[in-house]
Amino acid sequence: MTDVSVAERNKSVVLHGFEQFAAGNIEVLRTLLHEDFIEHSPGNPSGRDAFVDFIATAPVADAKLELKRIVADEEHVVVHYRMATRDDERGVAVVDIWRLVDGQIVEHWDVVQPVPEPS
Repeated sequence: MTDVSVAERNKSVVLHGFEQFAAGNIEVLRTLLHEDFIEHSPGNPSGRDAFVDFIATAPVADAKLELKRIVADEEHVVVHYRMATRDDERGVAVVDIWRLVDGQIVEHWDVVQPVPEPS
């Protein structure tokens, strides 16, 4: 498989997962994440089951997710989106970086910042 086809496959896996998660299917994470998944966001647990259980009660599980862009290389998929909650309609801008091996997510990093008021 060429790097381009691996990148496209990984992008498709993550995009499908994002769409399912945004529609309320939290359990899709159990099929996407490797059981030894490593989470790099402070305070969030590693391990597939611990991470999914944590996310199920986190604000993101109930939020509206608006995809802005998704880019991929042979090993990483980067997803940029706006997350808005009932308590914060303006929301936050999120960039998730997912590392995949053999079609499963093995690591995650993120960057989150409040969406500023329009200038």
